[in-house]
Amino acid sequence: MGLAMAVLLLAIGIEVGATAALPRADGFHDPFWTTIVLIGYAVSIWMLAIVVRQVPVSVAYAIWAGLGTAAIAVVGVVLLGESWDLTKVLALTLIIVGVVVLNLHGAH
Repeated sequence: MGLAMAVLLLAIGIEVGATAALPRADGFHDPFWTTIVLIGYAVSIWMLAIVVRQVPVSVAYAIWAGLGTAAIAVVGVVLLGESWDLTKVLALTLIIVGVVVLNLHGAH
């Protein structure tokens, strides 16, 4: 299960990178960035498919969605010039707490 979680974290990182590249793809008009985005998403989904062989899909996808959402929100603020406010911080905190609770529940 440790290897599956490592693969899942790598898949999330690749997906976040592909999502961060979306603005540069310019609505899929820029061929280079469009290729980066599509390959990133394809590799990321392929890795998720590998993970769900060992981790229940509900847990894997919750971690995927939760950590991916939190990570791209941070990337958006740090690298893409998006705003940061108390509502965003609280929402991301709730997402992270939800992922932790799911993992603790799945461990029993």
